[in-house]
This record gives sequence, structure tokens and C-alpha cells, in this order.
Amino acid sequence: MSGQVSSYGGKTFSVWAGAALVIVSGVASVAAAIVLPARYHESAASAGQQTAGIPVAAVSLMKLSAVPAGRAPGFTLTDQDGHVLSLSAFRGKVVVLEFMDSHCTGICPLISREFIDAYHDLGRTQSRVVFLAVNVNQQYNRAEDVLAYSRAHALTAIPDWYFLTGPAAALRAVWREYDIAVTVAGEDGALMHATPVFFIGPGGNEHYVAEPTADRTSGGTVYLPSGQISGWGQGIAQVAEAMLR
Repeated sequence: MSGQVSSYGGKTFSVWAGAALVIVSGVASVAAAIVLPARYHESAASAGQQTAGIPVAAVSLMKLSAVPAGRAPGFTLTDQDGHVLSLSAFRGKVVVLEFMDSHCTGICPLISREFIDAYHDLGRTQSRVVFLAVNVNQQYNRAEDVLAYSRAHALTAIPDWYFLTGPAAALRAVWREYDIAVTVAGEDGALMHATPVFFIGPGGNEHYVAEPTADRTSGGTVYLPSGQISGWGQGIAQVAEAMLR
């Protein structure tokens, strides 16, 4: 991937080309959509074969694709409570991994609601699934920032919820490993980032990636019908449960 330099909040940082820059945080006038990072593309036939055992409706709604077998890139960051954690600490559980903006008012809160629904839909398997997010906002990158977001969107109600953050260089390293592009667009400095949802198995290998999308009102507010939010929540739970079998 090629690199370039952008600025945000008076700070200068590198971003990567090669993954779609499609989700805008805090700017309601831009539609939310996503194209998967290049390394996660698979043919429809291959994805259909490898998602066997997961309800077809969930695969379709989530645009779920199987990914090439391999170990999920490791990282060590700090959670919302100030604890230093590594991805490897969650071995033995399914990890649902997302990249979120700690200052987002667009699609991230919608995904947060889907995570809460998914947690409730898991039922008896709740303790075997971890919901993990990595911060994409280098300006709001303190533990206090990700804690404030977690509280504001009721994610602290999930016992195994971790919103990880850290120094800008450490965050950029994780984005690079997962092909997550983050940049700034427009005169208002809107933060843009890709938001695929990754499913990592108990053994630490990547299994699936899903593609969140959102609509917007005529006034530009990003939204999803409540049925789609609950459908996504149920789908996340179904994928996680299939990985535990």
C-alpha cells in the first residue's frame, strides 16, 4: 500500500491508500458505505461455501465473506479502563473486532447498538465472545476518550467489551496490519475511516469479515432501520456461535 500525509486537529499523520475511505464520523451530510480492504476479497462462490452453517439471511445482510486462513495480526493497546491488553489475551474466545472513532456521531453508534443486540442474542454463550474495538481517532486517543464513548453508547453493559487506544504511532500500526484506511476530507476536517467487522476464532485465526452499511435521511442524518440493527445483532451472534461449534 502507498502512504500519504494528512492533518487533523492541527496534527499531521500518515494514512494508507489501498483500502476504501468511506465512513465519515461526525459529518451527517455524507453517506456511509464500505468497500472491503483488498486482502479480504473472495469470490461469491468461495464465500458461500465457507460460510456454510451460518443462516443465509445473515450472510446476505452482513455481506459476510470468509477470509483466507491465517493468524489475526497481533497488537497491544490500552482499554477504556487503562489496562494494557494484547489480542492474544482473548485466546479461547471468539473476538468480534471493529475499528471505531472515539468521537463518532455517524455509523459507529449504529454498530455499537448492533454489538449490544448481539450480546443479548448470544444468551448462554455470552461469556465466550469478546467485543473489541480499536480507536481510529488520533486526536481523541486517551483512555478517558474511549471510556466516554463506551458509556455514552451503553457499551459498558457488555462485560467483555474493550475499546482499545494508544499513542498515534501504535494505532497506525494496527490500522496498517488490518488494511484500515483513515484520513481527513474537506475543509471541515471530517475524519473518514473504513469499518469492516472481523471475526477471529478461539485459536486466534481470522475467519470472516462483514461489511457494515448505513443509509441517511434527506437531511443527511446517518441511520439504519431498527429491524436492520437487530438483524445485524442477531447475525453477529449467529456467526460467533457457529465459530464456537
